[in-house]
Amino acid sequence: MKLTVSALGLCVTTALLAGCGGNDAPASSSGGGDLVDGATFTMAVSSDPGNLDPQMAAGSVLFTVTQLAYDPLFSVNPETGDIESALATEWDATGTTVNLTLADAITCADGTELTASDVADNLNFVADPASKSPFLGTFLPVGAKATADDAARTVTIKLTSPAPFVLNGLASLPMVCPGGMTDRASLARATNGTGPYELTEAAPGDHYTYEIRDGYTWGPDGATTDTKGLPATVVIKVVENETTAANLLLSGDLNAAAILGPDATRLEKAGLFVAETPALVGEQWYNHAEGRATSDPQVRMALTQALDLEKIQSVLTSGKGGPATALAVNQPSSCPGDSVSGSLPAHDPDAAAALLDEAGWTLGSDGVRAKDGARLDLTFLYQNNTGSAGAAAAELAVQDWKDIGVKATAKSQNEGTLTQTIFGAGDWDVTWISLNVSSPDQAVPFLSGPAAPDGTNFAAIQNADYDALVKKAMAMPGVEGCTTWLEAESGLIANADIVPFANSTVQTFGAKAEFQTPGQLIPTSIRMMAK
Repeated sequence: MKLTVSALGLCVTTALLAGCGGNDAPASSSGGGDLVDGATFTMAVSSDPGNLDPQMAAGSVLFTVTQLAYDPLFSVNPETGDIESALATEWDATGTTVNLTLADAITCADGTELTASDVADNLNFVADPASKSPFLGTFLPVGAKATADDAARTVTIKLTSPAPFVLNGLASLPMVCPGGMTDRASLARATNGTGPYELTEAAPGDHYTYEIRDGYTWGPDGATTDTKGLPATVVIKVVENETTAANLLLSGDLNAAAILGPDATRLEKAGLFVAETPALVGEQWYNHAEGRATSDPQVRMALTQALDLEKIQSVLTSGKGGPATALAVNQPSSCPGDSVSGSLPAHDPDAAAALLDEAGWTLGSDGVRAKDGARLDLTFLYQNNTGSAGAAAAELAVQDWKDIGVKATAKSQNEGTLTQTIFGAGDWDVTWISLNVSSPDQAVPFLSGPAAPDGTNFAAIQNADYDALVKKAMAMPGVEGCTTWLEAESGLIANADIVPFANSTVQTFGAKAEFQTPGQLIPTSIRMMAK
């Protein structure tokens, strides 16, 4: 979601950017048996998280491991959407001021106490454009400034303008302890946070091991580590192949893995526990940067009209999904609604071909269009965590484009590689990567503003109408601006600046374990089961 890239900047569950929160109870129960203390919980992820600094990238894999060792200021109830406690136990947000009070006796893994000044330092670090944190503008409004009163354990955040979902954003922003703030380089392969677990072993490309912390009492809505069934050890294992992960679940070598493709069917038949999370799983982005063929709006529209998105959506989701509805669908969504169905350009290959003709792309004898001596030859990237279903869907897209004279080369990449490619101003024209957020304001830095590598707008989108509507929506309190937010999204989609095309339910399967996954797995919700 870094995306994720996550960010890519930001939390990618299948994708990027996911707002995470919740309480300490499993989402559902399979009735699998008695709770077990002192066990090891092993979870598969589809790629290595890379640099572990929790404030400098936001891919879904990094977000998963970040939550083990770091806490945000608030949590979000996964059912009601209510803001609940985490590091902060009291708060109010009025106009351009947020006040919060920290819980007492919060300690870091190295034994130091987390103070209000430490929290303010975190917020000001992210708020400083020189830090280049992908969370600026996503989880923390641009221009925010924090001050602290250590005696009262209070923090005051001043905003330059009202931010309708500021608390939701802060519920996804991890706080780093003072030792890590002083030595950022140390965070690459170690942890320095207040979270329920501490990293004890890092084997990049293979696994990461975390051990539980005693005395942790400030988790989501008061969750503690003195809870029966919490694992003593958490192992995050890198398993890029989805079928392999499914096999390891069935053999008992894994306790959890998100399975998005056809392997999910056999896991369902095996009766495994499953936590389900609605998500945007099909989202097409174009590289708008100058010099790319996709910088031409006629080309973007033609590529969109050429696709049979209904068929591609069905294949990508193994027949279990449906059409996309909005850009912010992580539950509980702050602005539920439909910005897509009435805006998405219709499937019309003839119109697509005519647009390319009009744009000067002439069909050659080899069936590939060219203009000014350059062939319409596109690099198309998609994430590997969609398994065989993703590969099959990508093949359909490539064929649809071939039918109108466009050559596209599809390449599957893991989250880390794909993030580096698109955020590093790399060689790409079209990508499938899903930005999953819970409120529409969290998507704004990815859809406007400075282009990568100077900002998180990795696709270099520039849409003045969207920017104007965002400005209007940001001035409205909370859900009062939802109609305007959806209107802003609709304009982007109708213009083929971005193409959301598939929603589905992401299934995270558990073997001898149960847990909650409202966007990402909540560590304090894990319960180890006897069977």
